Amino acid sequence: MSNASTNNQTRGLPYWELVTMIACLMAMNAAAIDIFIPAMQEMGSALGVADANQRQLVITAYILGFGSAQIVYGTLSDRFGRRPILFFGLGVYVLASVAAIFAPDFETVLALRAIQGVGAAATRVIAVSVVRDSFDGRRMASVMSLVMMVFMAVPVIAPNIGQLIMLFGDWREIFLAIGVFGVAVAIWTAIRLPETLHPENRRELTAKRIIEAFRIVLTNRVAFGYTVATALIFGVLFGFLNQAEQLYTEVYGLGPTFTLVFAATAVFMALASFLNARLVENLGMRRLSHGALIGFLFLAVIHLVVAYAMGGAAPLWFFVPMLTVNFCLFGFIGTNFNALAMDPLGHVAGTASSVLGFMQTFGGGLFGAVIGYFYDGTVVPILVGFMVLSIAALGSVLLAEGRLFEARNAPAPHATGALRQNPAE
Repeated sequence: MSNASTNNQTRGLPYWELVTMIACLMAMNAAAIDIFIPAMQEMGSALGVADANQRQLVITAYILGFGSAQIVYGTLSDRFGRRPILFFGLGVYVLASVAAIFAPDFETVLALRAIQGVGAAATRVIAVSVVRDSFDGRRMASVMSLVMMVFMAVPVIAPNIGQLIMLFGDWREIFLAIGVFGVAVAIWTAIRLPETLHPENRRELTAKRIIEAFRIVLTNRVAFGYTVATALIFGVLFGFLNQAEQLYTEVYGLGPTFTLVFAATAVFMALASFLNARLVENLGMRRLSHGALIGFLFLAVIHLVVAYAMGGAAPLWFFVPMLTVNFCLFGFIGTNFNALAMDPLGHVAGTASSVLGFMQTFGGGLFGAVIGYFYDGTVVPILVGFMVLSIAALGSVLLAEGRLFEARNAPAPHATGALRQNPAE
């Protein structure tokens, strides 16, 4: 993308670098989750965790900290700008990562994981806000899909990096690795990322303005409906991440090599996000995401019936392809739902990003934790979770739109924001 086609906030920053930078900010969160999946069993043993299902709290604690802090960051970034808030969060993330290396017990690890999530929340809020400052509508969805394509490469790489670290060290070195990654991203953004919040769009930090911004977000029917739907569908993803090690090693007996199967599924999910970026500008967010959600539910029901009929788990040759197709469909749902939730809220983008992020991530983390709690040595609980959450997500979409595949009211054909890049680019 040429400089002439960029907006005032990102002028001079190449399009590919902006997308890659935003993807790396988002990828910090996926790395902090997925890199620990192969280490959970050893960490639990080393720290005396008796209940195997409690090991899942290493992921849940991070997700809850990550989700809860987003409300604060969005409001502050609308007042003070994107850069100061980003660097504060990165600092918290790195310090918590380093401190966790020396954690003496499981409870301390969980506390530091929650703090790590609190720091990482800034990266998510600022990443989405920077994109929303610069794009809207289908162009925003296309950019976010490209971001998600890079972001989704992390689940392919991170578990295998974690497994590699475990071959030569232990779980403490994993904390060191993600801390180093955080430092690298902080240096890059400090040098290259400009401030994208225009001065006249900064909101005063008063109780009245904050309450008003939250009211705008929570009373917008489309934004609220798609936010709830995103939280529900994220619960599917978090539920799987919580149980991935147990499913592959206990149910299917794969051992350390399960990270390769996990990575293969993530590859197809990343490809789906890439395809979404190509299709969304022609077909629209609603057609793609609504159709994918219906397909997701249909496959979840079929998989559940087969697994239950076969005593709790279908053969691996059936489980992996079905799971892979489900998460390919996820690639057409999550990004588009988030873009649809953000689209009417450009005038309060920072607060919108934080409120939506809190509801989506914190809610998804709780839904995922519930699914993980019911793990019983079979795949039935997670498939029931897939089915129930996708039905609820479908209901939330209907709440937002009143119908499927098209908007309740057709949007105006012109761009809605003064700070957007040309959507035809």
